[in-house]
Amino acid sequence: MYPDTEKRFIRTNRITIFVLFLVILAGGVVRSTGSGMGCPDWPKCFNRIIPPTDVSQLPEGYEQHYIDGRVQKNQRFAKIVSFFGYPEMADKIRHDESILQHEEFNAAKTWTEYINRLVGVAVGFCLLFSAIFSLTYRKGKPAIVWWSVLNVVMVIIQAWLGSIVVSTNLMPWIITVHMLLALIIVAISIYTFYLATTLRNKSILINHRFDLLKGIAVFLLLLTVVQVVYGTEVREAIDHLNDEGVARQDWISSIGTSYDIHRILAYVSLGGTVLLFFLVKNKFSSLTLQSKYAWIILILVSIQMLSGIILARFDVPAVAQTTHLVVASLFFGAQYYLMLLMTKLKR
Repeated sequence: MYPDTEKRFIRTNRITIFVLFLVILAGGVVRSTGSGMGCPDWPKCFNRIIPPTDVSQLPEGYEQHYIDGRVQKNQRFAKIVSFFGYPEMADKIRHDESILQHEEFNAAKTWTEYINRLVGVAVGFCLLFSAIFSLTYRKGKPAIVWWSVLNVVMVIIQAWLGSIVVSTNLMPWIITVHMLLALIIVAISIYTFYLATTLRNKSILINHRFDLLKGIAVFLLLLTVVQVVYGTEVREAIDHLNDEGVARQDWISSIGTSYDIHRILAYVSLGGTVLLFFLVKNKFSSLTLQSKYAWIILILVSIQMLSGIILARFDVPAVAQTTHLVVASLFFGAQYYLMLLMTKLKR
């Protein structure tokens, strides 16, 4: 059904989506283990292609060297933030003393962050090859080319933003933007995959308009994005409580409004997903992709709720933190693809 050149793009795009979720998994492990500053510089790690395994391999006074480098990068970043109309935020970047705090060398954290970066490099190459292979669509479906090239640009911005995350010593709002940009990159890759697979196989699309289904799918997708934002705020609050020395068993009760909103929206998302599941099962055969992905999002939202309960009841275990983040990303991807599958067939 597909020419070999198109098969190559679809296969590469599918691999790219898989590796993107691996990056999110690696990022979740970095976050839950507190390894974000395991490498104090970027793109190298302690100015090495292969990072050290012991502090004895580092030169004397290396701490101040990397602090000075972060200060210079932050000054440049503050100018960009100020240029876009956020002078107060820029001023905080310039004068926040926590940004200058040095974290003692820890080989486990260093290599955890380093592996995260290696997976990020793999994603960059996957997106680059996807963009190159997308040229086969330059006449038949040029939108695939434009979106694929845009995704390469987005991942370059994401890499730069990752360096800012390091230079600002994990400033909370930058981490949130970093996560949202990762979801945008995932969404673009899923969209190009959708365009490529439906170009010659439109039978997977619906033949009638189901505005209610499409509307619920869009609402739930937007709700998931809001949930991600509140989830990062909850995580930032936990980091702050940890820095202040608050006991782990008191974290959840001390977070405040952001956690309450996050929990309420979780139940709304669960109810909406269950409703969408039954509506899709009622309208589509069990053999269709729409029905398959309805099952997938129902399973994912269930796992997500379970991991959230474990986080709340068992003092925020690290494994549950990573699971919660990764499943949220998978849930977003499955919701987005299901929403695309609700497109009416154009004859």
